[in-house]
Amino acid sequence: MSKKPSIPKGTRDFNPEEVSRRNYIFKVIKETFSLYGFQPIETPSFENSETLMGKYGEEGDRLIFKILNSGDFLSKVDDNLYAEKDSVKITSNISEKALRYDLTVPFARYVVQHQNEISFPFKRYQIQPVWRADRPQKGRFREFFQCDADVVGSTSLWQEVEFVQLYDAVFNQLGLKGVTIKINNRKILSGIAETIGAEDKLIDFTVALDKLDKIGEEGVKKEMREKGISEDALQKLQPLFSLTGTAKEQLKNLKVLLNNSKVGIKGVEELEFITKHIETLGLHSASLQIDVTLARGLNYYTGAIFEVSAPAEVNMGSIGGGGRYDDLTGIFGLKDMSGVGISFGLDRIYLVLEELNLFPETVSENSKALFINFGEKEALYAMKAVTNLRNAGIKAELYPDSTKMGKQMGYADKRNIPFTILAGEKEMESKLYTLKNMKSGEQSELNFEELLQALKGEK
Repeated sequence: MSKKPSIPKGTRDFNPEEVSRRNYIFKVIKETFSLYGFQPIETPSFENSETLMGKYGEEGDRLIFKILNSGDFLSKVDDNLYAEKDSVKITSNISEKALRYDLTVPFARYVVQHQNEISFPFKRYQIQPVWRADRPQKGRFREFFQCDADVVGSTSLWQEVEFVQLYDAVFNQLGLKGVTIKINNRKILSGIAETIGAEDKLIDFTVALDKLDKIGEEGVKKEMREKGISEDALQKLQPLFSLTGTAKEQLKNLKVLLNNSKVGIKGVEELEFITKHIETLGLHSASLQIDVTLARGLNYYTGAIFEVSAPAEVNMGSIGGGGRYDDLTGIFGLKDMSGVGISFGLDRIYLVLEELNLFPETVSENSKALFINFGEKEALYAMKAVTNLRNAGIKAELYPDSTKMGKQMGYADKRNIPFTILAGEKEMESKLYTLKNMKSGEQSELNFEELLQALKGEK
């Protein structure tokens, strides 16, 4: 007995309805990217390992899918190295390429490689799949799409303002109200670490702080103590745990807390610029919220940090994020090229829209009408009409086999095709078509022009 086929954990098949719904999200995001002046690029699904390794921290390196070299990849491995059975040491000998982990590092590589062809500032968007050897769970997959937009070659904070607007525009267009766009600044985190005397433990400090909403104040303090952060530092940090109020109030309190840190005050001023102008310009349905515990992407973010949360009634992780990186291209030799970018988490956005029943009923790539097949002559008569309908932009098809009408009607019903068209001997003689509404059961005899108008009139 043959083994039942399966797919790797963390990957999925998509049925026609799911693909249509995903395409709907893609369409909204692409149209908004284009509206904001972003241009599309694409990069290969895999890169040279040296392009990706060392860019995402130790954990990121561990989650990168490596691709085995072609041919007899073990033949070039030294016998002594092979005998050690050290997978880390042996990997570089048997794998020179890897599946991309995100779209940001490949974008940085693209900018450096094509710098003489690009007009700066360069606004690009990219919608492609990425791969991570993560533990699969709800909303987290090993293969998933990222939808990124970046501007590189400008230090202007107006870019951050535009990205807040862009997030708001996309989610408003998708009908997803109540989204929270959280914002922080790497300079503020550096300033806090400096103020409490923990500059040398910035990563440990921020990783612990980032868990505040999960493990609470005492849990964060316990983890910081375990990382060697002193009690005196924790005392100085105390005002941070009670930082609440409006953006203006929080920033005012942060200025007091960071008054001795030049870099910290710079971070506060940058957030002031963004929040002040967003308040003036207004948002459709999202809200902008300062969150000083937000610490994503510290390995390359240097300024603003974004994270988008779904509405409170949905139990889902972040559905978007991004930030400012002052020297990401520096890892490939192009110094002082500032950039800022955001990403939309397509798969999580899909799950949120599905849970809240926000997909429009019209999101479908189904045929509008199915012609019933009564035989060769009738099929030819039907196919002429099918061809003319398609030329007019109407999705129509002929059932391929001349079989029982009940079976053909059942097929249309299962595929949710809204209309069936009967074109038998009687219709052929009078040059008419019988249009049947599959929901109401209503039927009407129409000539071709009337048939075309009837189908065009249905959304």
